[in-house]
Amino acid sequence: MAEENKKERRRWERMKDTYRLVIFNNETFEEVKSFNLSLLNVYVMLSTLIVLVSVFVVLAIAFTPVKRLIPGYGSGSAHPEMVKIYRELDSLENLAEAQERYNQGFKRMLTADVEYAPSEPPSKKTAEDHRPVERSEEDARLRNEVEVAQIRQVTGDAQSGNPVNISPRETPLEQLYFASPIGGSVVSTFNPDKKHLGVDIVAPKNTPVKAVMDGWVISSDWTLETGNTIAIQHTNNIVTFYKHNSVLLKKTGSYVRAGEAIAIIGNTGELTDGPHLHFELWHQGKPVNPTDFVNFK
Repeated sequence: MAEENKKERRRWERMKDTYRLVIFNNETFEEVKSFNLSLLNVYVMLSTLIVLVSVFVVLAIAFTPVKRLIPGYGSGSAHPEMVKIYRELDSLENLAEAQERYNQGFKRMLTADVEYAPSEPPSKKTAEDHRPVERSEEDARLRNEVEVAQIRQVTGDAQSGNPVNISPRETPLEQLYFASPIGGSVVSTFNPDKKHLGVDIVAPKNTPVKAVMDGWVISSDWTLETGNTIAIQHTNNIVTFYKHNSVLLKKTGSYVRAGEAIAIIGNTGELTDGPHLHFELWHQGKPVNPTDFVNFK
């Protein structure tokens, strides 16, 4: 036991032993600086330095943005600015997706590329599904009236020598009435060879542009070439276009009547050199000469 105490005392005394650290000039061997050190002093200084560095690191992590750089300590998404940026980015993505769906739908509508639902395989039907449905008195009376009308039509056509045709068909354009979209002078006629698929009508400033028939507005927007343009889908597979307007009075999806104002004549778009209306008439997906069916005077 006494020997162990002596060893401990010797070790403690050795730590207190003083050593001299001298710094010499390498060329002149002149003493530049000297320090009196002991192992105990060196240990105390190193311990103090480690404690100070540790305290500085802890304070830096706790009270500065450095903590965001430490994996798992602080989440960048919790910062208010980052949360705001994430929300704005999500909103922009939703707007982009909605615009893409609108563009694709409008493109299919113009090109008649209609998507049909896939046909379902025939299901197994029981005998109850094939039971005859009893007709009501009103249904039987209506059917009889239709048959009588068809018989009279066939008889009249046969007596007059006309071909018999009782199948439903579209009305020819010559038998339809088109209201004038605007009253004025036609300055540029229909010329498909020069890619001019309509007519240009000049009229006074602020003249209202009117729908030629009843129909639904399928497009009411601005384009770089034609400016403010509106398109209307009518019955009998007819579509009309009204281009270069200064103001559009109807929105997409609106139902308009023949002669109802839909726009104001203007001079918008790159393909124009003065206030006028460019009017196009399409039938069954093909442009036709509007002057053959519409009176612009």
